[in-house]
Amino acid sequence: MIEWKTLNEEVTSLYQQGRYDRAVVVAKKALAFAEESVGRDHPTVATSLNWLAGLYYTQGQYAQAEPLYKRSLAISEKAYGPNHHPDVATSLNNLAALYRTQGQYAQAEPLYKRSLAISEKTYGPNHPDVARDLNNLAGLYCTQGQYAQAEPLYKRSLAISEKTYGPNNHQDVARDLNNLAALYHTQSQYSKAEPLYTRSLAILEKALGPNHLAVAIDLNDLARLYHTRSQYSKAEPLYTRSLAITEKALGPNHPDVATSLNNLAGLYRTLGQYAQAEPLYTRSLAIIEKALGPEHPDVAQSLESMAALFRQTGREKNAEALEKRAAAIRTITR
Repeated sequence: MIEWKTLNEEVTSLYQQGRYDRAVVVAKKALAFAEESVGRDHPTVATSLNWLAGLYYTQGQYAQAEPLYKRSLAISEKAYGPNHHPDVATSLNNLAALYRTQGQYAQAEPLYKRSLAISEKTYGPNHPDVARDLNNLAGLYCTQGQYAQAEPLYKRSLAISEKTYGPNNHQDVARDLNNLAALYHTQSQYSKAEPLYTRSLAILEKALGPNHLAVAIDLNDLARLYHTRSQYSKAEPLYTRSLAITEKALGPNHPDVATSLNNLAGLYRTLGQYAQAEPLYTRSLAIIEKALGPEHPDVAQSLESMAALFRQTGREKNAEALEKRAAAIRTITR
């Protein structure tokens, strides 16, 4: 299966570069190779199905992703039983994430809970995979505004990670701190959120270095907090640094770069610095359309941001055109 492994490595590289269309082609080739080599119901095929489904999911092609995730899950359940293996938990998590993204929360919740139960049964209650599953379920509750249900899950996940790795030394601890901070941020509990964001950032800089992509994400989150609190002079250098790290790591045309551009543009729009905001919005939109296609939900969000800028600068007709296009996209992807 050396060829299969090589193909998967190519898929990973293309994904990291944001070259999703090419990655899909290679992932299909890897899937076909696996099916021919080991049969259609082998766990290796389930892995390839997950990769291909993940690429469709990233591009907002949910109808194409769902049957692949379901088939992957069925293969894993047949191979290992429905309640006994980490691969089953992984497939459950992936399918749940797809449903969560589409707002199908009632379908996502039992899958996340099943995954958590498998991890607890397989590893015990204090394993890092249990912490992962707790985070995923808590994230679902956050999405639904069920913050009282999410908070104890995030706290339990953090306790597991700190016990496993120590309080200041691992990415999983940083992840849990960041998620708990985001929960408090969402509830406008800024004084609780800020020290958690700051601590998460410090852990990642120490563990991964100052120019890692994970650091860029934490910089962006802390910048958003300062932006929300009207602490604009603190937010701008963090947004700018996050953008620089992301561009250097992924190249100028990656969707993550578009997100960073959009965030910095939003800050400039808040400050009334429209001439600085507009080219960032324009570049962000172009990147997203090229990478994800013209009908992706992220394109709609980008169009709405630019429309708001046009309204603030007196270009009502331009704004209306963008808003109509965004509305059409949201109708398609609903």
